[in-house]
Amino acid sequence: MSPASPAPGLGYRYVGPGELRALVRPGGAGRCVRSAADLRDWLRAAPPGERAEPFTYVVDGAAVLRLAPRRSEHVACAGGGPVLAAGEMGFREESGRWRVDAVSNQSTGYCPDTASWPDVAAALTAAGIAHPAGFTHPVVFRRRTRCREVNIVREGDFTCVFCDADLPRAWNVDGDRKPADRR
Repeated sequence: MSPASPAPGLGYRYVGPGELRALVRPGGAGRCVRSAADLRDWLRAAPPGERAEPFTYVVDGAAVLRLAPRRSEHVACAGGGPVLAAGEMGFREESGRWRVDAVSNQSTGYCPDTASWPDVAAALTAAGIAHPAGFTHPVVFRRRTRCREVNIVREGDFTCVFCDADLPRAWNVDGDRKPADRR
C-alpha cells in the first residue's frame, strides 16, 4: 500500500459532483448483504437481464456489503456516507451458489484506491460469498494538484489528460487529508 493510501478500514469520502449527492434519499441506500442467503434472495428478485450485468456496490462504514442496480450512483448506494470500498461487482451461479465473478474499484464518486481490496474481501468473506483473490479490473485514480482534475491512470501513464503534467504516484484524490482523517 502506498503511504498516501487510506489504510484498510479507514474509508473514503464522496468526492463526486454535488448534484449526484442530491440523489441520496433517506432509506434509499443499497441492499445490505450479510450472508450468501441475502445475496441469493436479492439476485433471485432481480430481473434476469439485470443479473447478467455488474452491480454497483459499496462496503459501508460498518464493513457491510451493499448492492444496487448497475446504473445507481455509489453515493446513493452508500446512503451518502463514507465507504471503505466502492465499485462494480458481477456474479455467476456455480453449483447452486452465487460467487463474485468480476469486481472493480471503479467509482468516480469515491475514487477508491486499489488498496481498498482487503475491505471488499473481508465483507465478502464475512458474508460467506466466494470471490477472487483481488480486483479483476483495478482502476488507478489520481488528482492533479494544480488543475484539481481527477484522472484514471491507463497503462501506467501517470500524465494528466487535462493539463499534460505528471500525476502523483501515491493516491491523493481526497486532497490533503491524512488517512486517519478519512472516516
